[in-house]
Amino acid sequence: MTDFTHLDSQNMPAMVDISGKAVTARNATARVRVVFPPDVAEKLATDGWQAPKGPILHTAVIAGTQAVKRTWDLIPFCHPLPIDGCKFSHNLTDNVLELRCTVRTTHRTGVEMEALTGVSIAALTVIDMCKALSHEIEIRDTVLLEKTGGKRDVRVS
Repeated sequence: MTDFTHLDSQNMPAMVDISGKAVTARNATARVRVVFPPDVAEKLATDGWQAPKGPILHTAVIAGTQAVKRTWDLIPFCHPLPIDGCKFSHNLTDNVLELRCTVRTTHRTGVEMEALTGVSIAALTVIDMCKALSHEIEIRDTVLLEKTGGKRDVRVS
């Protein structure tokens, strides 16, 4: 069995001590898919991704960026990190909106949770902005695509 890094010698929850780790450049990219009913996706595309609440994608990026910066407030054992960069991208194919978030830091620990939190909150914001149009919008496939820096690099197909 693998030892859990967030348990101390008495099996009590504990934040990992990163003081002995090297400061390196670290990056992570996460993706989420927001699936719309086809008629809603068509309306959004026609309306330029505007909703009565405002610009959907712009608002989602702002919310996602705020979430990246506050991940340590939301997930108990995440360290507060200096965020060197945070970039969102999107792609709409048919009725699926794919959002990606890439986060960069130069620190002793990685930014995987920050990237995952960023896309998750961005997707939830899209739903909040669009719920007047449909309650059948779904969030799917939230996944870490890549992380670099630290002990090992990870790339998911």
